[in-house]
Amino acid sequence: MTQAAPDEPIDRRGLAGQIEAQESTPLSWKVVLKKVIPVLIAGVALYLVFPSVLDVLSSWPKISTLSVAWLIIALASQSAHFFCTWALQRIALRTKDWFAVITGQVAGNAVTLIVPGGAAVGAAVQFRILKRAGMDNDETVGGLTTFSLLGIAGLLALPVFALPAVLFGAPVNRGLVQAAIIGAVAFVLFAGLGAVVLVAKSPLAWIGRTIQRVVNRWRRRKPKISGLDHRLVEQRDEIRTVLGEKWKEAVGLSAARLAFDFFTLLAAVRATGAHPRPSLLLLAFAVAGVIGMIPITPGGLGIVEASLTGMLVLAGMGSGEALLATLVYRLASYWLPLLAGPFAYGLFKLRYRTADPPTGAPPVGIIGPATGQSA
Repeated sequence: MTQAAPDEPIDRRGLAGQIEAQESTPLSWKVVLKKVIPVLIAGVALYLVFPSVLDVLSSWPKISTLSVAWLIIALASQSAHFFCTWALQRIALRTKDWFAVITGQVAGNAVTLIVPGGAAVGAAVQFRILKRAGMDNDETVGGLTTFSLLGIAGLLALPVFALPAVLFGAPVNRGLVQAAIIGAVAFVLFAGLGAVVLVAKSPLAWIGRTIQRVVNRWRRRKPKISGLDHRLVEQRDEIRTVLGEKWKEAVGLSAARLAFDFFTLLAAVRATGAHPRPSLLLLAFAVAGVIGMIPITPGGLGIVEASLTGMLVLAGMGSGEALLATLVYRLASYWLPLLAGPFAYGLFKLRYRTADPPTGAPPVGIIGPATGQSA
């Protein structure tokens, strides 16, 4: 056993105080369960989907057979996705500081991607970075919450735009151009709806009342929900207040970041030489994005791979092509951003090494950054 050197001071009073504090406020079984259950659920989920991850990663040697040009396009599209993310966060945070926004988002996103249910932890990391960069607490909380709400709303609304393309899209022509056109039209419509919702009160209230009626009919034996239309309008007003006069730019960036993410998948598919049905390709992207929001495994690891591969097969791709396309897409949207996190955090610490450390924990109410797949 290693012993402390005689000249090393030991703060026995401080240690005794910590022990007494732990004894006076022991962890209750409810607190322990709240901390353990999510980890157990994530562990079981990872165990169940681990074969899917292995199947995707086993396609790695075949990546050398893909078109280099389309691989570059996939990486460029994902880079454009992140640029739109940073630009949108600058608007929501009301700052012109690119460095703090980029390093904070990349570092926080990496934590979100690696920790089970890590959206809150990733948001806390980003909050501390932005606070150390000198940003106001209230504006930071409001900005991060607004950005998250925009991202979540976009991912939930995207399947609504994909379904008409599936129902009425041409099943014969499976060209890349048609896939790009369908995607572009869907995201233009998405941006238009976002603008209408932020300007007019009636459409959003109608959406709230419709969802409320459907939910209440579904849960007949449970207490009915009410006032959803008013709550949606209140959240809309808060978002408008945070975005200010740049709300139009914010709506465009919200649609653009989703569009570039879709074009990343489109380029990954094209790199394999496959020609899936374009409308189903858009639906596959939408479904994978929604599933990735479910905080079961870190960053949807395994669950996104399994769902996206299955949807690509349904869209008309062979299983080998679907696995390879999923590998390329996840490499650009998950693994590379994950690896970039420590470097971003190191760069921030290097630049702000002389700054005073922040005090206190981030205020309650920050919603984790939407990762769609990344934040």
